[in-house]
Amino acid sequence: MTTNTETNRGELVRALDWKGAFWVAAGVPPLVLFSIGGIAGTTGKLAFVVWIISMIMGFLQSFTYAEIAGMFGNKSGGASVYGATAWLRYSKFIAPLSVWCNWFAWSPVLSLGCVIAAGYILNSVAPIPAADSKAVLDWVAAHAANYTDKTQSVIDYIAAHAGTAPADAIKAVASTDAVSALTPALRSWEALSFKIPGLGALHFNSTFVIGAILMLIMFAIQHRGIASTATAQKWLAIIVLTPLLLVGLVPIFTGAIQSANVTGLVPPTAGYSGVDGTWSLGGWTLFLGGLYIAAWSTYGFETAVCYTRELKNPKTDTFKAIFYSGLLCCLFFFLVPFAFQGVLGQAGMLAPGIVDGTGVGEALGNMVGGGKVITQIFVILMIMALFLAIMTAMAGSSRTLYQGSKDGWLPKYLTHVNQHGAPTGAMWTDFAFNLFLLALASDVSGYFYVLAISNVGYIIFNFLNLNSGWIHRIDSGHVERPWKAPSWLIGVNTVLAFVNALFLGAGAKVWGYSSALWVGLIFAALIFPVFYFRHYMQDGGKFPKEALDDLGIMGGGLGEKKAGMLPYLTLIAGALVVLWANWFFQLPS
Repeated sequence: MTTNTETNRGELVRALDWKGAFWVAAGVPPLVLFSIGGIAGTTGKLAFVVWIISMIMGFLQSFTYAEIAGMFGNKSGGASVYGATAWLRYSKFIAPLSVWCNWFAWSPVLSLGCVIAAGYILNSVAPIPAADSKAVLDWVAAHAANYTDKTQSVIDYIAAHAGTAPADAIKAVASTDAVSALTPALRSWEALSFKIPGLGALHFNSTFVIGAILMLIMFAIQHRGIASTATAQKWLAIIVLTPLLLVGLVPIFTGAIQSANVTGLVPPTAGYSGVDGTWSLGGWTLFLGGLYIAAWSTYGFETAVCYTRELKNPKTDTFKAIFYSGLLCCLFFFLVPFAFQGVLGQAGMLAPGIVDGTGVGEALGNMVGGGKVITQIFVILMIMALFLAIMTAMAGSSRTLYQGSKDGWLPKYLTHVNQHGAPTGAMWTDFAFNLFLLALASDVSGYFYVLAISNVGYIIFNFLNLNSGWIHRIDSGHVERPWKAPSWLIGVNTVLAFVNALFLGAGAKVWGYSSALWVGLIFAALIFPVFYFRHYMQDGGKFPKEALDDLGIMGGGLGEKKAGMLPYLTLIAGALVVLWANWFFQLPS
């Protein structure tokens, strides 16, 4: 039994059973709402199939993670930490790369979730008037005399929309001006904005301010430790996931699913075109791009094994936590995208509020046939769902940083733990990093750029970690495994590692940023100087004693390389798949 003396030594506290870890990971299903519109725009009618395929892959892959997690009952930080130790014998630099990539993939959930939540809050307190609202129509009527076919904005509109009659152009321009004039100043307020070459523009606006406040609230909740976090997550999950499940079920049982919306499965002619295309090279590229970004959400329940060091009985609870979290995610990632697409169709899925996430709550209310009151309730539930996802991300990503520091891969200050057993050094780092991302993602274009770049790291982590399963089998076969995956499944997941590499090469470019893959790789490479400073400058080229205790490696060595050249050949093959896919797959012209 762990006592409170652990907190005095600055260590994590064993305060969870598998159900607690399950509830902390229950923030993963709402991640479907982060990119449900984007994937629909990219893959058209194939969107719900993309989610199902991706979720099946994630569930299969989790069995490798469950096995290796059971080997490390004294570590926190999740699958990336457990898998990184397999690579340590073959390259000191590959191990921290896996941990770093997992962290910078998970951490942006904080900023992206807060961006959407801030959008909901702004829609409530400072709504943008609809083009057909009475206020807009009255404004147009009052200012109609100011517009003629000689007005420059009308001339520009006709030039941009060939064939438009002057009267229609006047009406369109006046309506746009009316919406702009009647939009509350809070929506357009911006204290500062500037560009970072090769990355994007930082916006310090109302979205940024609201998002920063929300992150501080999440920080305050988690400051009291994992047990407090799990309790808050449990009630949030029950409140949020129950109606979200109804959204997936009600349209099916009421016959609201339109068969035309989920049949004739072909990719679109181009991203966001809403027009059925063919299975051409461009169509396949869009499809793979959808699978690339879906992985960021569907694989995410692997966070359930981030809390092994905080489980009361890690030998039995680790597998239960990830297995039941996976089943929960299968339910939601199968049902919700199918119901959304079946009811809304391509046109509805491409609505701006669905693409940027801020109109999903209203769509949920409409899907269950609710009026204004029900719709408002769903909007509130959406904000709570975002809180649920943000809490999960902060809990998991901060523990990845914590354990990376404990094992000698990341800066020492990240091991700081407060009196409640919360890794506050890592949590503050998460917060500071996400303030930067929040400024970058505070407009729609930046939002998907952050998502595309962070997922480069997530796919790299999954590639390394899926291969760590067979490496651990060869090098550490003697280590006890409370739960052991069937060997054939370890083999299947090794193949899926290369399938993920294919997604990375083909898919990163699909999201409107040709540089996303390369920016993501550059960010991944930032771990090398960080690790060099910690390992060689601070630790004298040696790892902390406890870093390899679970593998039974003593005396400062890294153990025998029983796998020989296979890990190196795997890395080369993975890189070749990424480069080939990036060259071969091209967007529709």
